[in-house]
Amino acid sequence: MVRVRGGMAVAGAAVMAVTLAGCGSGGDGKSGEPQKPAAAPSQGTASQNATPSKGQSSEPTEVVATLTGQAGMALEINSVRRDPGGFLTVSGQLKNTGSQSYKDTVAWRGIELKGTGESVAGATLVDKAGKKRYYVLRDTESRCLCTTGVSSVDAGQVIPFFAQFPAPPSSTSEVEFSLPTFATATVKISG
Repeated sequence: MVRVRGGMAVAGAAVMAVTLAGCGSGGDGKSGEPQKPAAAPSQGTASQNATPSKGQSSEPTEVVATLTGQAGMALEINSVRRDPGGFLTVSGQLKNTGSQSYKDTVAWRGIELKGTGESVAGATLVDKAGKKRYYVLRDTESRCLCTTGVSSVDAGQVIPFFAQFPAPPSSTSEVEFSLPTFATATVKISG
C-alpha cells in the first residue's frame, strides 16, 4: 500500500509539473503582455542566435529594407513594429552571402556593459522629424534587448535579428535605422 501511494505521489507531481509548464507562458494575453516581449528576447534568443542556421525553412517573406555590409554581409529588415508597451521592435535576418566566415562583429555591439559583449547593441534609430536618436533598450541588469551571442557568421549562415528601442511619438511614421559596418536605411513603422 505504501508503494502505491508513493507512485501516486510521483505521478501527481509529474502531472502538476506538466500543468505548470504549460501555464508558464502567460498565454491569456491579459497580464504582463507588454513586458513579456521585452524580457523574453534578451534571454531566449541569445542562445538560439549563436547556433548556425544555414537551411531555415520558415524565412520571413516580406523584406522592408536590405542593408549591405562588409565582406558579403547583409541585414534584411522584415518588420519595424510598435509594441503595446511603448517599444519599437526591428526584426530581420543577418546573412553572410560571402564565401568566408565573417568575424568582425565587435563594431555591432556598441558600448556593451554586461555579458559577453557579442551583440547588436550598437544599432540606432534616428527620428529626423523629431530630431532625436534612439538607442537599443537595456534590461535592469544592463543587458541589451537585442540579438546576442554573435561572434562570427559563417559563409551562407542566416541569423535571426532583433533590437528593441523606445518607440518614437505616434506622429513619426518612418525612422533611419543603422548598425555599424552596414549602410543606413529609412524604414516605415507599422503598428
